[in-house]
Amino acid sequence: MASPTRLKSFLVLAGLLALTLAVGALGSYVTVPQIDGWYAEIVKSPYNPPRWVFGPAWTTLYILMAVAAWRIAISSSDRKEAALTAWAVQLALNCAWSFMFFGMQRPDLGLINIFLLNLAIIICLIRFHPISRPAFWLMVPYICWTAYATFLNFEIWRLNPVGAS
Repeated sequence: MASPTRLKSFLVLAGLLALTLAVGALGSYVTVPQIDGWYAEIVKSPYNPPRWVFGPAWTTLYILMAVAAWRIAISSSDRKEAALTAWAVQLALNCAWSFMFFGMQRPDLGLINIFLLNLAIIICLIRFHPISRPAFWLMVPYICWTAYATFLNFEIWRLNPVGAS
């Protein structure tokens, strides 16, 4: 039989996975309808990856984010609340980006949001590092991908001026 501590740890992981994947699903709710519509018609960077890359990439990143948060949540550090708050902020900004960029079809607002998202992820990394090096490293692919996504967002904003016909 599993110990209460192991069961609690498993439940925390399951909850964080459910939360993170739910946030991803919420973002997809506004993203998916625009993929073949507005997004298909705007000018994109030649460095934009094929559409099929985004789903697996984000799913993987959401899982890594959840596992990183779990590593912090199960730690005995007295700094874990601040670290998890930073994690929650970046997760909220991540979701908000989909609503701004795809839902509102506003690359300009998305760009402002994604700059804030990068900052929030960096703060999260700074807070995670002294608590759990594995949690820190689990978040590194996310900041790398988000930096790349920032470039793609910038290019879409640059190549598709608001109000241009």
